[in-house]
Amino acid sequence: MAITVLEEPGDDSSVDARISVSLPEPGEAVPSAPTTAEITVTAREILEDLLRRLELEASVEAEEVEGGQILLSVQGDDLGILIGRRGQTLAALQYLVRTIISHRLKVKAPLTIDVEGYRQRRIESLQSIARHLADQVVSRREAYMMRPMTPYERRIIHLELAEDPDVTTHSIGTGDGRRVVIEPKRPQPQNP
Repeated sequence: MAITVLEEPGDDSSVDARISVSLPEPGEAVPSAPTTAEITVTAREILEDLLRRLELEASVEAEEVEGGQILLSVQGDDLGILIGRRGQTLAALQYLVRTIISHRLKVKAPLTIDVEGYRQRRIESLQSIARHLADQVVSRREAYMMRPMTPYERRIIHLELAEDPDVTTHSIGTGDGRRVVIEPKRPQPQNP
């Protein structure tokens, strides 16, 4: 199927866009979506190429994990530069690899990149912090606002405390300033 934009919509939305859609002829081959194995191989090649261009000596292992997620594990000496402050460089690297895959294969890749086990250590650290802060919130009976975090980090906090009977969580703020608030659950009113 081919889609061609014939006319862009107007700035004031008074003019609708016009497009042309052509369907494949009967019997014409339609390109199939790449398999997870093809995506995995391509992702590994892209990451290895980027590391080579950065002149970093590292090895990349690729594996498919739960839910069709692709995990690229980078191992080597002194790779802290790939992690960056609070994992910001690692997040940017992951975004870059996903974007290249999307452009090449025309598919969104469920991809995670980890450097020397950083992500797993960070998850465990955030879970521990969440439990500790939840205990403080319960004992003090007052809400606690955490520092701004990435969506990925906020999700870890929310998931860790989702089943806690004594606290609840929500996010406030916008953009890079979004933060998690942990607060005590209000007692449910008793029906007489």
